[in-house]
Amino acid sequence: MSNKENTTIVKENKMGTMPVTKLLVTMSLPMMMSMLVQALYNIVDSIFVAQVNEYAVRAVSLSFPIQTLMIGAAVGSSVGVNALLSRALGEKNYEKVNSVASNGVFAIVVCYLIFLVVGFTVVKPFMYSQTDVPEVRAYGVSYLTICCVLSFGVFLQCIFEKMLQSTGKTFYTMITQGTGAIVNIILDPILIFGLFGFPRMEAAGAAIATVVGQIVAAVVAIIFHFRVNKEVRIQFKGFRPSLEVLKQIYAIGAPSIVMQCIGSVMTYGMNLILAVHGVAQTAFGLYFKLQSFIFMPIFGLNNGMVPIVAYNYGAGNKERVVKTMKVSVCLAVAIMLCGLTVMELIPDKLLMLFNADAALLAVGVPALRIICLSFIFAGFCIVVGSVFQALGNGWYSMFVSVARQLVVLLPTAYLLSLTGKVTNIWWSFPIAELMSVGMTTFFLIKIYRELICHIGEDKADVA
Repeated sequence: MSNKENTTIVKENKMGTMPVTKLLVTMSLPMMMSMLVQALYNIVDSIFVAQVNEYAVRAVSLSFPIQTLMIGAAVGSSVGVNALLSRALGEKNYEKVNSVASNGVFAIVVCYLIFLVVGFTVVKPFMYSQTDVPEVRAYGVSYLTICCVLSFGVFLQCIFEKMLQSTGKTFYTMITQGTGAIVNIILDPILIFGLFGFPRMEAAGAAIATVVGQIVAAVVAIIFHFRVNKEVRIQFKGFRPSLEVLKQIYAIGAPSIVMQCIGSVMTYGMNLILAVHGVAQTAFGLYFKLQSFIFMPIFGLNNGMVPIVAYNYGAGNKERVVKTMKVSVCLAVAIMLCGLTVMELIPDKLLMLFNADAALLAVGVPALRIICLSFIFAGFCIVVGSVFQALGNGWYSMFVSVARQLVVLLPTAYLLSLTGKVTNIWWSFPIAELMSVGMTTFFLIKIYRELICHIGEDKADVA
């Protein structure tokens, strides 16, 4: 596609012209809704698995670190592509737009091949290292192997959704994610319990339902991209990977991947710390399922915010960058306060969704009430961390994540575990979040002085 043709397509891109608040809402709301659906099917998935037995739901919880790595690789790579595409569109560098898209698809295929190998080699020793309960091991190995080996769906879904988001077409990603979630929810009871003539597969059935939903969502996202995303062209014929473009993608996306890796290490470490308490591992896993219903809308907000910030950064419009940041932070904090209120008021009812017995309630209720105190600052930290990524300074987010999860949270949790009371361990989360908000604020001030306040100084003012 020539530059002239591209100019005709994107000269009126709404990310540079529509009022910021309206733009942020229209771009983020579909993503927030689709993320809520994603969170819902994650919860429904565990609700069905919990009907099998507590060992099955614990196995799914222990699988979380590797699943986090997998999703982190998919999302991190795609975030790099998203931000780079949006910035190139803002700069009207159409040749780079197409190169970034093609190299992004190449990178995502390589990521899938890595996790294909993980599924056949790493899963079993990983599960065995966290528990010596035979039933949990068996459920966990079958569940996680399927999720890794057939993970091509989630990788392709992520990259094509991010390319749609980079041009402001978030409505289509709502459809793709919603479709995948609905397919998953429908298949869950059928495959887990063996309905309509299907064999009863229990935890393995939940894994199959998950990957089938991801594959369906990927197919829909690919169809949408080639039909409506005319600003971005993927060049397959004669394609050769560009080391320079891949470096630029991962200069933005690598911090996100590293942060997910750190999150996996934290979760794995917490599972080891909690292993002596048995059912506490299950409570910890269920907390992550429940908190996703609160955090997913924030991630949806971020998905709408990042291309707006990146586009207007590329276009040299400081005012729109700053206003987008402010509105996003306010919305995120409001959402987190709602989540805090719910978890404080009805933690027992939330756990009963998973068929919790008295032992699980005794550990889980105080866990939810204490950990959710970290929500007070989490919304601010998450949004600002995404702003760092959109502006090409994702390493700031990584530094904060390392400090919060590895330097503060895990050591604090271990020290509190020495008291012998599992309830004390949960206080490591709000303690770590206090440190996180301090570091995030420091880096925000730094990037504002060094970068944001200088946006547009070397370009003509953008209306």
